[in-house]
Amino acid sequence: MAISKFNYNSFNVTPVASKALAFNSDADGFTTASGSSMILIKTLTASSSANLSFVNGSSDVVLDDTYPVYKFLCINCHPSQQGGDGDEFSVGFRDGSTAYDASKTSTFFSSVHGEDGSGGAVAYRDSHDQANATGFQTLAVDMDADNDTQVSGELTLFNPSSTTFVKHFIWRGNHVHSSAGIQDTYVAGYCNVTAAIDAVQFKMSAGNIDAGVIKLYGIADS
Repeated sequence: MAISKFNYNSFNVTPVASKALAFNSDADGFTTASGSSMILIKTLTASSSANLSFVNGSSDVVLDDTYPVYKFLCINCHPSQQGGDGDEFSVGFRDGSTAYDASKTSTFFSSVHGEDGSGGAVAYRDSHDQANATGFQTLAVDMDADNDTQVSGELTLFNPSSTTFVKHFIWRGNHVHSSAGIQDTYVAGYCNVTAAIDAVQFKMSAGNIDAGVIKLYGIADS
């Protein structure tokens, strides 16, 4: 069978913003098509890191009105041994200054179940919610620091560049509890500021993020 070879210039490969190439019956065989709506922006990998910070305009990070929704995927974020059992994984939002202290109001509840089948329960955790406070928002509590344990989950941030509305966020994640079991956490809230949120930082309450990956995605056409 003969192999047909085409000249590169015979193809229409002119890029179109937020579009991909697809095959069709045109003379050149291509058309533009919608690409993935979930666009990877930045991947940060922890290595005994004090924090992982995503700052708009720094190190190729985009966190502005390019996308209306942003999603952070936290993958196998392991606390350092120096943090010890009971460590917490948390997030802070920056609203134009140098500190991650945007005022926020939030709610926090979790379910837990032990490896031995004990302790199955769902509870509201009022010690981890915030009422227009500036501290970091807890996402995972009572973490185990054993070598094989970690926290994984996703944080969605809505319209962070708005200077009109509050900025909502939702977290859903799970981690190994210090009493040898699984804890599933649900957090939601809003940054109660009119300034844009231009940076997001993740850290442990004690010690470092010993290992793990956090990926930032922009959600197009949302």
